[in-house]
Amino acid sequence: MIRGLPVARLQDVADLNPSLPVIPLDHEEVSFLPMSAVDASLIDAVDAETRLYREVRKGYTPFATDDVLVAKITPCFENGKIAQAKLTRLVGFGSTEFHVVRPHVTQLDPRFLVHFLRQQRIRKEGERRMTGSAGQRRVPAHFLANLSIPVPSLPEQWRIANILDKADALRAKRRAALAQLDALTQSLFLDMFGDPATNPKGWPICPISEYVQEFQGGKSFETEAGENAPTRNRILKVSAVTGNKYRPDQSKPVPDSYRPHQEHFVRNGDLLFSRANTAELVGDVALVDKTPPNILLPDKLWRFVWCDPTQIEPAYVWSLFQSEHLRQEIGRRATGTSGSMKNISQEKVLGIRSMLPPIEHQRKFGAHVEKIRQISSTAKRNARVLDALFASLQHRAFRGEL
Repeated sequence: MIRGLPVARLQDVADLNPSLPVIPLDHEEVSFLPMSAVDASLIDAVDAETRLYREVRKGYTPFATDDVLVAKITPCFENGKIAQAKLTRLVGFGSTEFHVVRPHVTQLDPRFLVHFLRQQRIRKEGERRMTGSAGQRRVPAHFLANLSIPVPSLPEQWRIANILDKADALRAKRRAALAQLDALTQSLFLDMFGDPATNPKGWPICPISEYVQEFQGGKSFETEAGENAPTRNRILKVSAVTGNKYRPDQSKPVPDSYRPHQEHFVRNGDLLFSRANTAELVGDVALVDKTPPNILLPDKLWRFVWCDPTQIEPAYVWSLFQSEHLRQEIGRRATGTSGSMKNISQEKVLGIRSMLPPIEHQRKFGAHVEKIRQISSTAKRNARVLDALFASLQHRAFRGEL
């Protein structure tokens, strides 16, 4: 019992990875949800595409509308890719990396369950129970099956879920405001410099090698230590620049026996480039505003080294590399390595030709970017406060204190 609430194992109040409630005909359309359709910041997973049943009946995970989808593979589970399926068709199919949980409708509300599973403590515990090798670790089904979950009456579950929904909606508005600030930077870039694909303002065109001397990378490490093991230094994961933002928390421990070269440390002011990632993410860039002093570069992330630092504004290059034109160029020049992974060489990046406005225009843009970053930093601090309040609300809700 938790503060008077009855408790049950999840497998006693829900079905795990169940079969479909109805079997479609081969020519019928079904909803389709790849892993990318589940947003860790959203409670609902809404299908954006459909496929014919005969195309997906083998090799994909089946589920029904209102089922709860739980990403089982790292890092998707730790990041909170857990959502309620909201489908335009009666049934759907998706990634094989989903666990599906179907609550017993007389005992457990799916919305209540989603909020329960998205708690940080549940995700941390699931991470500890993962099995498999590095990069392919997964949450086993028996972890979910044996979870203890409070099961108050359905009206009480609906009340709690409704409160958490409303609180989460406030966080969603804050995230939307932050996203608008991110979009503002690219809008400002296009307004000041024009589209790099057409160069409507007639800026000089040159290869990137004219202002980038080289790219510096680090080493790659496989570590047996846990993600949070205390070590002298940590090394970035590729996800540290995914989404064109620098995230030093996306790092792993480095053995203390390793003595890194000074050039392998990330520095304040660095512009980092992802030279290997999925086809959609290869070429992501991140501007380092501030970094802990013990963070190292891996071999898959490069630092831009400028020919003449006084004649280039990193914020300009950061935005240039986010433009559709540069992303397409990088995508065309990248080569596949294995599966959906892509890789690009220094020579191919340095050979890309694009516009280079005079330094005074770049600096003016950089000053605007700095103001936007300051506003964004304040907004992020406020968002973190809101996240902490939401986590406290979750904790109280599932202890019967709400």
